[in-house]
Amino acid sequence: MTKAQTGQRWTAEKANAWYKANPWAVGANFIPSTAINQLEMWQKETFDPATIDKELGWAEGIGFNTMRVFLHSLAWKQDAAGLKKRMNEYLSIADKHHIKTIFVFFDDCWNKVPAAGLQPTPKPGIHNSGWVQDPGDPMSKDAANFPMLEKYVKDILTSFATDKRILFWDLYNEPGNSGKRFNSIPLVKNVFTWARKVTTTQPVSIGVWAWDLDSLNTIQIQNSDIITYHDYEDPAWHQRVIDMLKMTGRPLICTEYMARSRNSRFGNILPLLKKENVGAINWGLVAGKSNTIYAWDTPLPDGSEPKEWFHDIFRADGAIYKKEETDSIKALTLPKR
Repeated sequence: MTKAQTGQRWTAEKANAWYKANPWAVGANFIPSTAINQLEMWQKETFDPATIDKELGWAEGIGFNTMRVFLHSLAWKQDAAGLKKRMNEYLSIADKHHIKTIFVFFDDCWNKVPAAGLQPTPKPGIHNSGWVQDPGDPMSKDAANFPMLEKYVKDILTSFATDKRILFWDLYNEPGNSGKRFNSIPLVKNVFTWARKVTTTQPVSIGVWAWDLDSLNTIQIQNSDIITYHDYEDPAWHQRVIDMLKMTGRPLICTEYMARSRNSRFGNILPLLKKENVGAINWGLVAGKSNTIYAWDTPLPDGSEPKEWFHDIFRADGAIYKKEETDSIKALTLPKR
């Protein structure tokens, strides 16, 4: 059992013992196909446990045991008790399918101004057309927002501090993205401080993702219990990243990979991650309102299906996009019979 620790970073020894005690983490970033963004997933009116149950069942069927799931502070501000109730319901569904969860707090990606309530409809053929930042821009740069954000982070962490269904806490997705760069440093430093004030049995991390954000990367690596990162490049580049990050002496989990047109694929990256004992969380499970079958920079405004999907594994009806991919996944994840 992992002993709770507050106020300080885990030692490398504790982090490695935690990693050894858990199965190899393999899975996907998950949002149900019926949700365009984090708010549509978590708000009471659009929370969809039936679809979550169905789609996590498909994930279980190919041997996935971990999902990375984004929260949103506006869902908490709107209805804190309701959000925690729905998180617990989600965790119960995931646990039924033998899936652990990585929850993500903040995010610097895509649309700058989130708004509670009815969410937009997808723009045809545009990747993540309705995804929203958290807390947003310029909100993330304004220290006047920090007291509310601190209450949010501490409330969620305290409520689930010893929950074995949660693998770890990802405090901030891609800080500095969307042109923010080093403007995100104050919130990054603060969220680490807030998290350390809560006694949890799960580790915390913020993944590195852009190698030109040197001072941000240093803060993230030096404050994370386990080292997480994103890499959408080919195997040779990905291997170099693994070799570099292993120098930290801490466990590694890749919390985003798999972009087919960039030659980051299940067939060439997943075996590498398993060989190196690096956790493997790809972007996307089921094609849906997030439109992540389309590449970041290659919109198809007529909404037609791309020649090759960028992300995702299943169609919304459960059909597999590429059977050879799921066969290769299952060969690495499911017990040999």
